[in-house]
Amino acid sequence: MESWKNYQAQAKSMQDRVILVTGAGQGIGAMAAVELAKLGATVILVGRNEKKLSRTYDAIESIGGPQPAAIPMDLAKVGEAELTQMGVLIQKEFGRLDGILHCANGFNHLSPLTNQKLDEWVDMFRVNVAAPFAMTRALLPLLQTAPDAAVLVIGESHGFEPRAYWGGFSVSKSAQQNWVQIAASEWDKFSNLRINLLVPGPIQSPFRLATHPAESKDTLPETSAIMPAILYWLGQASQGQSGQTLFFNKK
Repeated sequence: MESWKNYQAQAKSMQDRVILVTGAGQGIGAMAAVELAKLGATVILVGRNEKKLSRTYDAIESIGGPQPAAIPMDLAKVGEAELTQMGVLIQKEFGRLDGILHCANGFNHLSPLTNQKLDEWVDMFRVNVAAPFAMTRALLPLLQTAPDAAVLVIGESHGFEPRAYWGGFSVSKSAQQNWVQIAASEWDKFSNLRINLLVPGPIQSPFRLATHPAESKDTLPETSAIMPAILYWLGQASQGQSGQTLFFNKK
């Protein structure tokens, strides 16, 4: 197993780092936010459901992590002005940004292409690739001034294995790799800045359990299994590695 898959982060290895996590209300995003806080990171929680964000916020406070921040935001509807304002707010409140973990996941339902609508495709493209790109661009000035900054995009195996009924979700997820590789190429001149794509594969995430209800979850790694990989690619251990597509549990 590659070392990044079973990476053991040192205590306080995220001390003084400010990390923004989208999709922080549940699943991988929520768990990663708590794990980052355990290591000393100040986490900015972004998600569309305020109640779910509050649960993650409370979980971080319960373990004595640095006080997080929560920004309710629907990536399917967010505009340029809101993203610009986010950058202003982060600069004012924290004075820095050391990383972004893009976990938000845009998905409607499984159906044949003949049943899928234009608006459904547009929403999935916005959440899965367009809004994460625009957010990263808006926050790039902050990332560029950080001593060590990492952007990690959580992908999906159906973006690399097109299958019937996955339609716009699969197509939008496949676009993530192009964005990441283009950004990595353009960021070559910034030795302190990197971006990578991590594809969890089949794991016991809420999304997997919802889309594969007949699958025995006991055959899958728990969501916690991917946390060492996330901590590696957001931490200093991954310095100098950019533009990679990484498969955690490829079947």
